Amino acid sequence: MKLLHPFLLSLLSLALPALVSAQTCPGVTVQSGAAVPRVVELYTSEGCSSCPPADRWLSSLKGRPGVIAAAFHVDYWNGLGWPDRFSSPAYTERQKQGVGVNGSRYAYTPQIVVNGRDWRGASLPAPSSEPARVRLAWTRMANGELHLSAEALAGAPAHIQVWWARVEDGHQSRVRAGENRGETLNHDSVVRDYARLPAWDGRAPAQWMVPVSAGEPGHASRWIAVATDARDGAVLQAVEMGC
Repeated sequence: MKLLHPFLLSLLSLALPALVSAQTCPGVTVQSGAAVPRVVELYTSEGCSSCPPADRWLSSLKGRPGVIAAAFHVDYWNGLGWPDRFSSPAYTERQKQGVGVNGSRYAYTPQIVVNGRDWRGASLPAPSSEPARVRLAWTRMANGELHLSAEALAGAPAHIQVWWARVEDGHQSRVRAGENRGETLNHDSVVRDYARLPAWDGRAPAQWMVPVSAGEPGHASRWIAVATDARDGAVLQAVEMGC
């Protein structure tokens, strides 16, 4: 797998930090709105020397209206001196599956994917003016169970792919080996759990029960769900719940 570092450092000054307000649980439902948020995926690694600026940029998106962020830590840097504890082969596989589909020709770090498209611009694209074609909702049940529901709206494609992730903020690592040796790295929107659900035809509303993990002490979980066109990965709708 080829490793390149095309990230533009000028991105660092373009977004302002904000705080995420958590929802009250249990018994809350968070439903997607009429607009489609910008979904920002960052493929990164603690073993990659050009990744920390991208990590800091992603942190600056916290709480920004209309933006949902997720940092997928890949594992193919782990054999070069520093094992990234946030990495997973599942995240590497997700990045690999996006090659060609999202417009990239190979997998690299740091890679930014916005709304299902490889993104190397100096700022985020403008919000979509297209109406949402899928409705998504998270529901935290009174007994603590977490349910995800989806409903196809007018103009929805015949095949829809839904994925979800649990993310955590406020992580810090003191790196003792590899390209970032001696550095202290800070991470937000770190994906800790992830699953891609079976393709759905949208003919009837769908509901899934999502396994709930406690997460790491001191780091509250946020849950994101994203519906995409199964043909090309274009984002149809996304929603985030802060508990």
